[in-house]
Amino acid sequence: MLSLSLSNTAEYALRAMTMLTLEAQDGAMNARDLAGKTRVPVHYLNKIMNRLVEAGLVVSAKGHGGGFRLGKPASRISYLDILKVMGYNFESRQCVFGWEACRSDRPCPMHDSWSKANDSFVAWARSTSLASLRRQPVVPILPRALD
Repeated sequence: MLSLSLSNTAEYALRAMTMLTLEAQDGAMNARDLAGKTRVPVHYLNKIMNRLVEAGLVVSAKGHGGGFRLGKPASRISYLDILKVMGYNFESRQCVFGWEACRSDRPCPMHDSWSKANDSFVAWARSTSLASLRRQPVVPILPRALD
């Protein structure tokens, strides 16, 4: 069952929500700044942010001082909330080997271990909120210079 990989959309949403949590605590962040900090194309980011606004995870305001900010306290937004809005399928039971009938009564060689990893990921996403980010310093990893 292969559901541990994230789509670009889900990854970008996590980046955006992370930056809002860490850097827009006292106000809103405009789309251009948010796109720059997350390295997400601004038009794609706007589509993602609209979905997050519709779900109530983000609020937006237009005009001077406008932009995006969290729609509720970071402690009340789990990674599961974000990933669900982005269409991540936690119930996916796709087989790592590509078998159509991979299940506990007809398992592929990786079924048991992959099921445990997937279940752990879902439990983590459900129990971890954006508030956990504040306890960790953000250290950007810059691309290495080409020799």
